[in-house]
This record gives sequence, structure tokens and C-alpha cells, in this order.
Amino acid sequence: MKLHITRRHFVQGGLALGALSTLSGTSLASGKIKVAGVHASPVENAWNSRVHLALKSAASDGLIDYVFSEGVAATDYPRALREYADQGAQLIWGESYAVENEARQVASDYKNTPFLMGSSGGPQGDNFGVFGTRTHEACYLAGILAGRLSKSGIFGSVGGYPIPEVNLVINTFRAGVRETRPDAKFLNGFIGTWFDPAKAKEAALAQIDAGADVLYGERIGTADACKERGVLAIGSLIDFSAQYPGTVFASAVWNFRPTINAIVADVVAKKRVGKDYTEYSFMKHGGSELVYVKDGIPDDAIKVMKAKQAAINAGQFEVAINLAEPK
Repeated sequence: MKLHITRRHFVQGGLALGALSTLSGTSLASGKIKVAGVHASPVENAWNSRVHLALKSAASDGLIDYVFSEGVAATDYPRALREYADQGAQLIWGESYAVENEARQVASDYKNTPFLMGSSGGPQGDNFGVFGTRTHEACYLAGILAGRLSKSGIFGSVGGYPIPEVNLVINTFRAGVRETRPDAKFLNGFIGTWFDPAKAKEAALAQIDAGADVLYGERIGTADACKERGVLAIGSLIDFSAQYPGTVFASAVWNFRPTINAIVADVVAKKRVGKDYTEYSFMKHGGSELVYVKDGIPDDAIKVMKAKQAAINAGQFEVAINLAEPK
């Protein structure tokens, strides 16, 4: 069977031409877990890049063998999952947000194959594990800093879709802002896609025109608008401060490696993986962190932020989970 790929199809270490013929035999001798990733978006997309980087890191460390497909359309997604399962993948990673029912059906048809899927729903059976992106703690801390940096008191945000994971980070950013700017006003826009920097920039420009002078960029492209207009931005998932010096003063960074370590350990131990691995994105596991540039941020704002950060890490303060669509 040949796997239909809309963009690129790679084996860790080189390009796989045509069908992936090596998956079923690559890891048997080494004892490494054979992991296949099915990316709906390009791996350059911020969210996918964090997963891709973590899987590549695990492969470089000898923990797994990693192959992946990217840019897989929703119509092809179930078939890609099935073909990797047929080829002997011992763990299939994916993002089921747009193909939730289809992905769950595939997993139910391959009960001996572990799946780890980004999902807004819960786990299923013994082999369908889920995770959510949890940078909400770092977003809250970034909001504390943002509250002291705005002159207008108007804060913007640009998201992809109003799914629970996106709603959460925008809501916690706002909650952090209110810690240091109780009178804050908020603007928000969803662009209806996961990867369209031009569209995100356009949405951000509209918010800047409406008075926002600090924006949380859940989507790539937001910081471009902020740089063009001379206002401040907060990066999402990746540290964007070097790419946008003087514009991005903080980033809520997501580290997916703790999640990989946890599920690979379960696969190796032959434990059930039909559970929620979201907790491994929390700060206490190293799954997320706030990266910020000190220059220009008032010392008292940093002091408040650090106190909250210490309380979070010590388990003394819990950032509220608010999945409602931000208005």
C-alpha cells in the first residue's frame, strides 16, 4: 500500500521516496519504539513544530524511531493512520481535532496499536490516549507582565479556532492581565485556520487600529503586525523574542518532550495508554514555561509574576481552567 501524502513524507534522517517500506523492521533490533506522526498542518506551523522538535529529539536520544507525514488533508487522514498501523507502528501520534470521529474509529479497529492524539475529548478504550496543549499557566504569567506595559489599556488576541485549548490560553492571558490592570478591555479574533500568517496579521492590524497595544499571538503572523505598527506582542508555543526583538517581550513556550517520555514509558512497559496525558504539559513537569525579556518591564510587575510562578510550581496556586469562548 502506498501512503498518500499531500506535501512531504519523511523518515528521521532522510527522505522516504514512495511508500514507507522500512517502518516495520527499523526498530526491532534496536528495541526502540517505532513512532509515526501524522501532521495535518506543515511541521513549520508553531504547534506542530513543537511536537516535531520533541519527537526528533527523542529519536536523536535513541528513545524512538520517528517517521512522519505532514500537510495531510482531513479526507486522507484516516487512511494515513491506518497505513501506519498496518506497517507496524508501535505508537501513532496525531491531531484529531478536525477528524475526531474518524480517528477514534481507526483506533477502535487497531486495538493493539497505541494512539496519542491531540483532542478536545477524553481517552477511549485501552489504546487511544489524548493530550491537550497546556501553556495556560505561562499565558497567565505573560498577562501579568502585559498589564503593566499597555498604555491604552486595550489588549488583543488572535486565535485559530474557538476550540477549548485555544479559548483556554486566551482566557488565562486575560486573567493575568487583570492582576495588574483591572480596568483592561479586550479584543479577540479567530481566523478560521491553523496556518495563515497573512490572515493573522490582518486580524491583528484590525485590533491595533481599534486601540490594542499589546497582543497575544496564538497564531503566527500576529507579531508581524505588531512589529509593523510598533506595539508589543506575546508569542505562543515558541520563543519568538529573537525573531522579533523589541516587539515580542514574552512567549508562552510549550515543551512536548515530557509527554513523549511519559507515553513511551507506558508503551515499553505494555501499560494501557487510553488515558489523558495533558498534565505533562504543565509547568511542574517542564511541559511549559514563560520566556521573557526583562528590558522595559517594570520591576514590580516581574516581582508579582515571579511570586505567582513560584506558587504555581509549588502547587500553592492553580490557574483556573476556563474553556469558554472569549468574547
